[in-house]
Amino acid sequence: MARLLLDVTPLRTVPAFRRLWLGATLSGVGSQLTTFAVTLQVFRTTGSSAAVGLLAVTTLVPTLVVGLLGGVVADSTDRRRLLLATGAAQTLVSLALVGQALAGGSLTAVFGLSVVSAVLSGLQVPAQRTVAPALLGAALLPSGLALTQTSFQLALVGGPSLAGLLTAAGGVRLCYLLDAATFLAALVAVWRLPALPPAGGAARRRPAAVLDGLRFARDRPAVGGALLSDLLATALAMPFSVLPALTAARFAGDPRVLGLLGSAPAVGGVLAMGLSGFVRHLERPGRALLVTGTVWGLGLAAAGVAPGLPLVLAALAVAGAADTLSVVLRTTVVQLSTPDRLRGRLSSLEYVVGVGGPQLGNARGGLVASLTSPATSLVTGGLAVVVALALLAGGCRPLSAALPRDPADT
Repeated sequence: MARLLLDVTPLRTVPAFRRLWLGATLSGVGSQLTTFAVTLQVFRTTGSSAAVGLLAVTTLVPTLVVGLLGGVVADSTDRRRLLLATGAAQTLVSLALVGQALAGGSLTAVFGLSVVSAVLSGLQVPAQRTVAPALLGAALLPSGLALTQTSFQLALVGGPSLAGLLTAAGGVRLCYLLDAATFLAALVAVWRLPALPPAGGAARRRPAAVLDGLRFARDRPAVGGALLSDLLATALAMPFSVLPALTAARFAGDPRVLGLLGSAPAVGGVLAMGLSGFVRHLERPGRALLVTGTVWGLGLAAAGVAPGLPLVLAALAVAGAADTLSVVLRTTVVQLSTPDRLRGRLSSLEYVVGVGGPQLGNARGGLVASLTSPATSLVTGGLAVVVALALLAGGCRPLSAALPRDPADT
């Protein structure tokens, strides 16, 4: 049984990782507060869901473009300094959001600051993802990645609920203010890290260096296959854009039901992380990645045909559990196959896939639901994932092979 439980050894034995994990958990909750507050402020100001969608599109472009370049920056500088600089700038963005809220609110300011935050995230996240391998080493890395994903899922579960309470008590400005405070907590953890220069020397900071990461993913089928599996799973099927229509069609548009549906995948993710100890014992995480991706698709398809709310929630929770495990497994494959000198650039590819895939999936889901029905959108998307991953498994055999625990720096 112990082999199944979440392995907390990295938290017990590596103080730097423990401090970083606690800071990142607090900051993750803060980020969810701001996401909630920005979305609510835009909707309350405009009364338009299209305006909320426009905000997502506006921030997606800089996230994808800067996300790729962020990997080059992470591989060409001390990652600790980069995290300190971007974290301090994110704190200022949160304080600026507080200021505009106190001044009565400004859509222009919200959109502009959201773009700035997206740019900073594109620089910050690739560097963040190189820290765990540097602190933990190959033996503890799978457990560390599971803990990192647990932190993210806890923020997804707790952040929106806390944001609702704060907004009811004092408006969206409280969400922005607490987010700034959580950034400060994360900065303290980063400040206490040792210097984190790229192993093997810094890469030259040039836009063409992005291609080095793309070539590495192309030439290492396990890495490229892991990234492609995640892109297929999320671009073909994401439920969140469909849930409002599903609630209206089957559950009388009850907003409480919509809240339950929206949180069910995250609840499943938290439960899955509690039983993620087996990940550190896997010799073939790529094979497990294909399995969890398939379960994600089947779970969403089941949610489309389940006859009552409890079964719909259960199906979404199963899908969320599988998706969360997929993230851990994908990152394990990529990080264990990548030398440190390229980890920033490969982390940036992961980031772009992790952001772009769900956006495409939500766009597909909403379009299909509007043309057919919410149930049809979920079922067709889920089954498309199953078929696509079956084809990938047959066409990319190295993805299912055993991985080395110490990638050569070549």
